[in-house]
Amino acid sequence: MKSDSVQAALLSLVVATAALPTPAAPAETSSTNAMGPRIQFASTVYDFGKVMVGAQVTNTFVFTNTGDAMLEIKGVYPSCGCTTAGAWSRQVEPGLTGMIPLQFNSAHFAGPVAKSANVICNDSGRQQVMLQLKGTVWKPIQVEPQTAVMNVVPDSPSNAPATVSIVSSLDEDITLANPETSNNSFAAELKIIRPGREFQLIIRVVPPFGQGSQQGTITLKTSATNVPPISVIAIAIAQARWVMAPPQIVLPAGSLTNAIPYSVSIRHNGGDSMILSDPSVNADGVVVDLKTVVPDRQFALTLHFPDGFEVPGGGQMNLTVKTSDPKDPVIRVPVRQGAPGGQQAAGLRPPHPGPAPLTPPLSRPIGKP
Repeated sequence: MKSDSVQAALLSLVVATAALPTPAAPAETSSTNAMGPRIQFASTVYDFGKVMVGAQVTNTFVFTNTGDAMLEIKGVYPSCGCTTAGAWSRQVEPGLTGMIPLQFNSAHFAGPVAKSANVICNDSGRQQVMLQLKGTVWKPIQVEPQTAVMNVVPDSPSNAPATVSIVSSLDEDITLANPETSNNSFAAELKIIRPGREFQLIIRVVPPFGQGSQQGTITLKTSATNVPPISVIAIAIAQARWVMAPPQIVLPAGSLTNAIPYSVSIRHNGGDSMILSDPSVNADGVVVDLKTVVPDRQFALTLHFPDGFEVPGGGQMNLTVKTSDPKDPVIRVPVRQGAPGGQQAAGLRPPHPGPAPLTPPLSRPIGKP
């Protein structure tokens, strides 16, 4: 009797549940994450391995538009002038592929290199992609330096030559022909250090050498096949025999309100021995000290101007130093005073430079009296 009551209750529950309304199925929501154009490269790095200097390395980078809208390549920008981009695919439809060719000129490079180019596109998730060409540029013949620069003193017989090292990395021994020069202001001599492997090129300036500079190319043909001739640039820059820093002495305007020192550096650019002596100023009360900083090359003078000193109006005042140079037996440095109201007011300490470096910027040659 009891089980009949339970069964009746369960039947009533099933009927009541079936009578309930069925909930409506949710409406399908529209997607708000549209894909748009998508760029996908097969590879963004091309390793070209090992190439000989001067080789033109080329590679075409392939990409696919994996999106659902037109992919546009807006620009390809190499990192330097040695890398250039060819005609690339500017518009690629969904599912199709495009190409970006790059070329690297290995001239003037040696050892490991990595060159890149930035690709700009309309992929909202990847608007910029970097492509890279990398590898090793091999020089079969090493030349150091490739540009030989010489500072020369006109008419000096002691101008130092430039030495260029030439070392072959080829498997076979090589020979070099006699050097040829494009400018008669230079002469070149080839020396053999290790037969077939190592050489030296000695470049000299041919006198007479005038003012200014000269440039030429030294060329050597080699016995190696598929190797271009060796080329070395020679540059000669004329320097004055004597250089003063500063080239003139400028004192504050008016009578000095206190004693001041003033330093002058004198450098000799010639290769011969040189001595300075008897420094003086053609004015009363000025004491000049002379010191040799580098024998035959660098000298320092300190002028001591007394309290109340003033350059005579309209007077010609000079610091003079005797030299052992027969071409310039006397060096003269003008002494003057600044105009009133200028940057150097009376009583202020003038510039007090230290000794000039051994390789300062070129200066004008000393003037003759």
